[in-house]
Amino acid sequence: MRSLPPYSPDLNPIENLFATLNALLRKAAPRTVDALWTDIGRLLDCFTSDECLRYFASSGHVKT
Repeated sequence: MRSLPPYSPDLNPIENLFATLNALLRKAAPRTVDALWTDIGRLLDCFTSDECLRYFASSGHVKT
């Protein structure tokens, strides 16, 4: 049996993006489920492709 390597959220780019998204959602403070979904869509649209590339680069997955 082989053991899996330990999990490291620092090496998973989506964890960093979700942390940023969660901080922005807390700041937006939606009060209803509909407002939450609207804010999620609006905030996800704010992440540019360059910003997403930086998340991958900071985790060591992409060389820039």
